[in-house]
Amino acid sequence: MATNPPKGDGHRNGAVKDRSQTYNAKNETWVKRDTDTGRFMDVKSDGRPFKGIRRED
Repeated sequence: MATNPPKGDGHRNGAVKDRSQTYNAKNETWVKRDTDTGRFMDVKSDGRPFKGIRRED
């Protein structure tokens, strides 16, 4: 994986591992999910997707 200098400046390189997100059309919200257990973790209230988390299609 490529690194983005400078190192240690607090930003993330690449996607968050062991997480995914899916869109709930009934509520029109994005839901974050733990891929190990399959449990839902969090829901976005502003209607925009989570940053840095892969999407389930």
